[in-house]
Amino acid sequence: MATNATWTVVFDDKQIINHSEGIAYKILNDDAFWNQSKFSNIWAIQYGTSNSSDEVEHRDDTPHCSYAEADLGDFQEFIDRWNTAHAAQPPEPTPEEE
Repeated sequence: MATNATWTVVFDDKQIINHSEGIAYKILNDDAFWNQSKFSNIWAIQYGTSNSSDEVEHRDDTPHCSYAEADLGDFQEFIDRWNTAHAAQPPEPTPEEE
């Protein structure tokens, strides 16, 4: 699997990780999204790597490939779900509130 990705998606865990922020969210309330047939053979995605031919890891013996080659749609779908989860988090306390 590629390294130094900007984003990682782990399908079994329904988890999206934004490496720029260092924050991961499990998106558990969206089975309709996760259960799409186009994801049925996908183990994980490492998006935004220096080695784009190794971004998508399949469950079977299918060779790793780029996100574009896997034809999984716009990656923005994952980013939007992470952004929604992030926006739903309570704000960090200010030093005065601690």
